[in-house]
Amino acid sequence: MAKLNVGDAAPAFSLRDPAGAWVKRSDFKGRKLLVYFYPKAGTSG
Repeated sequence: MAKLNVGDAAPAFSLRDPAGAWVKRSDFKGRKLLVYFYPKAGTSG
């Protein structure tokens, strides 16, 4: 996978929200979207 730089568009993705519904990046077209990644729970990250 190519490295993303600040300002790059995020690649297409889909994931489940806390309620189990599928969410796609394209659902937010035309809106700002913050994607936050964090280390696995219980680590020193």
